Amino acid sequence: MNDSTFMTMMRLLPKSALSTAVGLATRAPVPAALHQAAVRWFAKQYRVNLDEAEGPIEQYPTFGQFFTRRLKPGLRPMDEAAEAIVSPCDGAISQLGTIDAGRCLQAKGISFPVDKLLGDARRALEFEGGSFATIYLSPRDYHRFHSPVEGRVTGYSYLPGAFWPVNQASVRSVDALFAINERLVTWLDTPMGTVAYIAVGATCVSRIHAAYDAVVTHTGQGQKVQTYERAIPMPKGGEIGMFEMGSTVILLFQKGKLTWDASLSPDVPVRLGQRIATRT
Repeated sequence: MNDSTFMTMMRLLPKSALSTAVGLATRAPVPAALHQAAVRWFAKQYRVNLDEAEGPIEQYPTFGQFFTRRLKPGLRPMDEAAEAIVSPCDGAISQLGTIDAGRCLQAKGISFPVDKLLGDARRALEFEGGSFATIYLSPRDYHRFHSPVEGRVTGYSYLPGAFWPVNQASVRSVDALFAINERLVTWLDTPMGTVAYIAVGATCVSRIHAAYDAVVTHTGQGQKVQTYERAIPMPKGGEIGMFEMGSTVILLFQKGKLTWDASLSPDVPVRLGQRIATRT
């Protein structure tokens, strides 16, 4: 299917209702034999490495629990060097670079505004001239996401929105895609300044869960902004949250705080814990 046909189909689909239905289906119990056959089919189709899962597929009674599986301990060691900024997840680089005139590059000829992404024009100014990275999680990836640096969670913003896919066809076609889809912004206070950590929902990503609070998106609530009186400690590699299906993580850093690793460019795969940048 070419990009034009795919996008025409997606414009016609009721994406929010579809995402709700898929989410309900993935959380529904089904006979064990059927469920396990479906998981094995999915793993074969998307080349999921079942050996990395914390437990055998028999330990996951629903597809949703399998999809949000943890990894076996020790499989994703953190670069513990103080100057290292690590990948927050398994996935592939979509884009990375400098925030210019309040915008981040989405794809060739398309960008998205930071103020709309964050839902806060004042806070967006903190990142002017700073650095950003967008990481895409495919269906085969591990779907929990973690902190790239040590720090403290000072609050979050839940921003309801659309449910466009975040695959390459959509990223190349939908203007400001990441700033219009549903997203959960986590605010981190770190030794290198403020970091904005954005988890972006997508078609069939029925819900995003925070690990530091009882926050679950796409459950009928409206926009919410929360600031903690006592910030929550978050170690490097600490779990920030998880996607019920695959999606995208965006990191924003303030100006002059890091240098990206020279090996990174669009479509380069990354793994949780590997160094992606160095503090300056």
